[in-house]
Amino acid sequence: MEKTWNNKAWFMVLPVLLLVAFSAVIPLMTVVNYSVQDTFGNNVFFWNGSDWFTEILESERFWLSMVRNLIFSAIILVIEIPLGIFIALNMPKKGWGVPVCLVLMALPLLIPWNVVGTIWQVFGRIDIGLLGYTLSALGFDYNYVNDPTDAWVTVILMDVWHWTSLVVLLCYAGLVSIPDAYYQAAKIDGASRWAIFRYIQLPKMNRVLLIAVLLRFMDSFMIYTEPFVVTGGGPGNSTTFMSIDLVKIAVGQFDLGPAAAMSIIYFLIVLLLSWVFYTVMTTVDAEG
Repeated sequence: MEKTWNNKAWFMVLPVLLLVAFSAVIPLMTVVNYSVQDTFGNNVFFWNGSDWFTEILESERFWLSMVRNLIFSAIILVIEIPLGIFIALNMPKKGWGVPVCLVLMALPLLIPWNVVGTIWQVFGRIDIGLLGYTLSALGFDYNYVNDPTDAWVTVILMDVWHWTSLVVLLCYAGLVSIPDAYYQAAKIDGASRWAIFRYIQLPKMNRVLLIAVLLRFMDSFMIYTEPFVVTGGGPGNSTTFMSIDLVKIAVGQFDLGPAAAMSIIYFLIVLLLSWVFYTVMTTVDAEG
């Protein structure tokens, strides 16, 4: 018996396709158009080819901002993934503590990015901020406005506070899906706490960990609002990541051609690195 295909179903998703085309594809084509053209104003454009891409790729400013992004993302992953796993492992699996912990973990994720930046901007001030005032009172020379190291520490702490909860919730979802029979068998065999984590919990969390690593890498590599609100990319250019530099070129200098070329390169870098993360982690999972 042959299956009857009902192509009328495509009409149900047509509004969504049109919305995506309007909100994503058309702006993307506009960016591509600007990246290969130049203008002297009055909407008069002329072909510029790959000159903007060459200018960006040969710019020391671009490479420095990308290095900052890579370092920041690496630090974030090294801190948030193990910390998220540790917190998820120690969260209660039954009882009244479960909803309490889940709500507490979800609270930072509900705060808008610009509000998070404002909170930490005030929190780190040495005159009225709890963090800045406490460190100054203890004798530490802390000032995220003037010291690049303090600025980096502040931005990293802010991101860890804001986004570790996402890793925790994903890992916790993987942990609660493990049947009790696994733990009972491990208890009978006399398995240690480390053995249970290594051979039961970690393999069962591999899928959610893949999602957590990908999401945290993409978010950290594309971070903009929080560090911009807290430091504005400073002091100097110490916290000027690629997203902040891109906005400075597009809005501050109004160089739309180089900004468009940089945005496409930026997108391709995120896409490539995310694919590398996915390929490596799925290969390791398959071999394990």
